[in-house]
Amino acid sequence: MSTPRYLDLPDQVRPVVLQSRRGGFAALEARPASGVCERTPALLIPGFTGSKEDFIAVLQPLASAGRRVVAIDMRGQYESPPAPEPDGYAPGELAADIAAIADAVAPDRQGVHLLGHSLGGLIARETALAGETPLLSLTLLSSGPGTLPGPRAELLRGLLAMLDGADLPPAQLSAAIAGLWSEQLEPEARADGVPELIIAFLRKRMLANAPAGLVTMARYLVDCPDRTAELVRLGGPPVLVLYGENDDAWPPPVQEQMARRLAAQRVCIPAAAHSPAVEAPETTASTLTSFWRTAEERQRRRSAG
Repeated sequence: MSTPRYLDLPDQVRPVVLQSRRGGFAALEARPASGVCERTPALLIPGFTGSKEDFIAVLQPLASAGRRVVAIDMRGQYESPPAPEPDGYAPGELAADIAAIADAVAPDRQGVHLLGHSLGGLIARETALAGETPLLSLTLLSSGPGTLPGPRAELLRGLLAMLDGADLPPAQLSAAIAGLWSEQLEPEARADGVPELIIAFLRKRMLANAPAGLVTMARYLVDCPDRTAELVRLGGPPVLVLYGENDDAWPPPVQEQMARRLAAQRVCIPAAAHSPAVEAPETTASTLTSFWRTAEERQRRRSAG
């Protein structure tokens, strides 16, 4: 799971509930310290077991470039309300949520810069393919072309075997997740030297997740189709594939090959692993700002032509 290094919000960042046609979603919103938001807004989607707090370190630097930046909890994640039915966590439904949120962030329908981290990247891709909202750019942050490979996939399969979400009633499913936290995840965090304040946050976040959402998202990660070719055929928007050189989810060569297939810009961040926004926030923010500005200039030239 992505682990923020601090929780204090910078001066230009505030918690909000973002209202959309598909309901309200918990978010962190950043705006420039002075002046108006002259540039296209950006919408950031967290990964599996993640939350909006995973982006705290990059929100203010991104906003300081003159744009509104919004990081959300997806439906059933941490502080966003759960779906009324398990089907509400299907990839297409989550993508419809993102489209609705994007339209709320940019009500003029001029588009947003959409970024998804890990699982969030797969959902961002679904959003782009659905074509329900205009996107000025798409960033796949530490995400891959399809099914999560390697040791992380084995961990998720073990999680699914433990939870057996199809058969457990909600109360027992919640108890199983609490047991997973106390018996495995918390000891691992403590062994890694995570401060107690952050461990308390991680516990609160994990137990606040909708159990059915965790199960559905985990199943998608271990059984996700490769839709790269469909994204290529879509013909836009410009894509950035951004990842850490030590990523232990989708290996860097897999993400590099995906970028080639997409004819996307590719940036590998030194000394970062699976959460560059936490591990290398300055480099991540500067890379995104440069990419977003280039996408905006491209759009201006197209509009002028």
